[in-house]
Amino acid sequence: MTTETQTLPRSSPHPEPARARAVFSTEDFALLREAVVAHLRTIADQPESVKFSNLYHRLGRLG
Repeated sequence: MTTETQTLPRSSPHPEPARARAVFSTEDFALLREAVVAHLRTIADQPESVKFSNLYHRLGRLG
């Protein structure tokens, strides 16, 4: 009994990966930052507000 294996032809030994595409636009970062600050105002006295504050500042550096 013999088994046949089929191989796909290769155009080059090291194909280039597909180009990465941005997930968010610059405008999206401003909107996300605005949403985070609005949420921060509602949870200001809770311990998790520190995490949202850090996120707010990181978004500011990106957008």
